[in-house]
Amino acid sequence: MSVQVVRVTSARDLRRFVDLPWRIHDRQAHPQWVPPLRVAVRDALDRRGNPFYRRAERELFLCLRNGRAVGRIAAILNPAHNDFHGDRAGFFGFFECVDDPDVATALFGAARSWLAARGMDRVLGPVNPSTNHDCGLLVDGFEHHPTFMTPWNPPYYAEMLAGAGFAPERDLLGYHMSVADGFAVPERFERLARRAMDRGSIAFRSLDLGRFREEIDTCWDIYNSAWEKNWGFVPFSREEFNHMAKDLKHLLHPDFAFIAEVDGEPAGFMLILLDYNHILKKIGNGRLFPFGIIRLLLGKKKLRSGRVMALGVKEQYRTRSIFPLFAWEAYRRGLELGVLEGEASWILEDNEAMNKPMRAMGARLYRRWRIFGSEAVKP
Repeated sequence: MSVQVVRVTSARDLRRFVDLPWRIHDRQAHPQWVPPLRVAVRDALDRRGNPFYRRAERELFLCLRNGRAVGRIAAILNPAHNDFHGDRAGFFGFFECVDDPDVATALFGAARSWLAARGMDRVLGPVNPSTNHDCGLLVDGFEHHPTFMTPWNPPYYAEMLAGAGFAPERDLLGYHMSVADGFAVPERFERLARRAMDRGSIAFRSLDLGRFREEIDTCWDIYNSAWEKNWGFVPFSREEFNHMAKDLKHLLHPDFAFIAEVDGEPAGFMLILLDYNHILKKIGNGRLFPFGIIRLLLGKKKLRSGRVMALGVKEQYRTRSIFPLFAWEAYRRGLELGVLEGEASWILEDNEAMNKPMRAMGARLYRRWRIFGSEAVKP
């Protein structure tokens, strides 16, 4: 049957766009899929309320078959990326699709055409809505439970991108660490950490939630400095960073968000989020109200796994010992709080400064996401 791609122009269309994953994912066939919070998806698309769209543009498309939505995609124009990289790249994101190549081809054709009409010569994705947010298509590790704020998709998605003319650009890696499986930070990491602490040259302190705005400003400064040379990096505006931090504030465990200071100066920070996906899966419908918020608050104290979401160190403080110091501090805090399992992601495949010590610690590479690219022309 033929398919039709339409722009999202009404509140009803937007509801259909947000609701689509619940309509196409078979949770019995794919028990790994974790329903997202609808409010979070809406925020990521909100052109009025999300400061990402102060400069960026997006267009949403639905693919219909006999009036029924069977796929969706967002075409995203991010001038901040192109100004920083001297590029003419557009992006796609929020891609969901039934197992039908015709649907995927129609959706990518719409996104490519919209971006080409705005002068873009290539398309990268998926990003939701940028590389500073949820990004990458899962291409390995489908059998594993996805951790909080990481994407999961069926295996056939990668085949559809390849069929639509997309090729790999970069891979993002996920490592699994479990004390039950014998994971432990090497003793030499502990010796390095204790030596540095004894000298008084470096100190770790938990984020002070009572001074949240000031602490977030410190993390924002470190983030834009530490990630600047990474592939795909886009500077976070202060407004965007504050917006994301405000959303995460009530989910933070203060002892799992900590800053490293060298001679009293902020040098780096690490953010570990508890794996709220265990709760979101139980909520099921993606709605916080009326009962989802209760499940979230009551379940928070029972979580015993987490995700290393961010680790950044300003370039002038990077030494061969700085990663072991962070690794030991995170390990020590995890043991104290009873969090004995976790994931470190997304680590760029060519970031040996991170991948090498992860392997040395015995962390297991178990998931892989991919950013794809193609020309921004209608196929």
